[in-house]
Amino acid sequence: MKTSYFKQSFWIVLLATLIFIGIKEFLPARLFPEKTATAGSNIVADSLMLEAMAGKEIEKVISQAADSVAQSKRLREADQYLIGFFKKLQALETTKKGKIRIGYYGDSMTDGDLIVQDLRALFQEAFGGKGIGFLPIASESAKSRASVWHSYSNTWKTQSYVNVKHPKRPFGVSGQVFFTQGNGTWVQYKSSNQPHITQLYAPALYYGRSGNQQAHVEITYNDTVKVTKPLPADHLLNILPLTDGKNTKAVRLRFFQSDSIPFYGISSTEHQGVFVDNFSSRGNSGLPITLFNTDLMNQFDKAFGGYDLIVLHFGANVLNYGSLDYSWYEKGMTKVVNQIRASFPETSVLIISTADKSTKVNMEMQTDKAVVPLANAQRRYAHNTHSGYINLYELMGGRGSMKQWTEANPSLASKDYTHFNARGAKKVAHLIYNRLMNEYKQFKTPTVSTLVRANDTLPQHIDSLRYSAN
Repeated sequence: MKTSYFKQSFWIVLLATLIFIGIKEFLPARLFPEKTATAGSNIVADSLMLEAMAGKEIEKVISQAADSVAQSKRLREADQYLIGFFKKLQALETTKKGKIRIGYYGDSMTDGDLIVQDLRALFQEAFGGKGIGFLPIASESAKSRASVWHSYSNTWKTQSYVNVKHPKRPFGVSGQVFFTQGNGTWVQYKSSNQPHITQLYAPALYYGRSGNQQAHVEITYNDTVKVTKPLPADHLLNILPLTDGKNTKAVRLRFFQSDSIPFYGISSTEHQGVFVDNFSSRGNSGLPITLFNTDLMNQFDKAFGGYDLIVLHFGANVLNYGSLDYSWYEKGMTKVVNQIRASFPETSVLIISTADKSTKVNMEMQTDKAVVPLANAQRRYAHNTHSGYINLYELMGGRGSMKQWTEANPSLASKDYTHFNARGAKKVAHLIYNRLMNEYKQFKTPTVSTLVRANDTLPQHIDSLRYSAN
């Protein structure tokens, strides 16, 4: 009886295996992914996106961030498309005075300052400006970033909007907030030799409010000069000049009795030319931006002289979650843009779509089925929010382009068929910059400028930046 039972089980398993092998070729190839087809180790999802993908309604996911100011703010002419940015760029080009500040929010595509460092260099070469922009206290990519030497002690406590909804203090402009843990906690920055960023230009420390009256910081700059300064923390955002207006090659900060103070990072206090801040966070879908505290962001905006352009470059972490319907993402990112406009009232907004991504199908690397639906969803929410839009997928060559970039000699992307390497990132920066400059030149011509201001029927040839409803 026992033998009969095992014989029966054996024949059932064998029959099932034969049937499976027989019908496998007729099943969708994506049921059998291989390791080389999966996203790289940097592809993770933020907490808000995970909730949305688990079936929770997007309105409930980000309800705690539904800022009434962000929801009710009405668009002005300067908010719509890239009109305001182009006007300010033209004023800088004409007068050679003033500044342009760009905040570039992204995911692992811009990790290590990739793409952004080259875009920064292009803008500064053409329009002037010196400095690397805002630098957070700690960074996932500190060791791999070539545009600045950045190190810090292991006694910092970091809270990021990617995985924390309710921080001890509001997130800073980079989406993070940092706390010291014990006396002597330190951070150090040293400028690189890349053009236009060979110094830290009159750097200042940015930190938040606390009732702490004893905190102080020891500042060492140029490796020799040491000063000690108190850390008054009476305001929502406090700014401490580190070198009394002087430039320095390096600065090291050691903190004492400061554990209750929220710290954010350093930035140049010069206001001439173009500044580009890289706010990259691995695993970010873009949705965590809804967690920004509008009052604190208004203070950052004021301290920096006002953002003129905010770039939202997301997508890698939104692909491949089982559905080609991205309506939930459109709704969420529409709220993100509203939050951005409430946080930085004078800014224009530019949406950069997902890049191409390859997945193995029938033993061949092909464009993932989710790429085009996601890029279309990004185009739609750009249109709905009157934001600029660049389709990076099309700009890099469209279908099959990531395969070509990865297998080029020399290669332009990594073997995960998702992320650009340094060569590819430089090329992407040039593609984005050239696209912007082409539209900027057309903006300066009277006929196109008039059409853009009308905001009713937009010309087809500027569709990528100012979405046409046609």
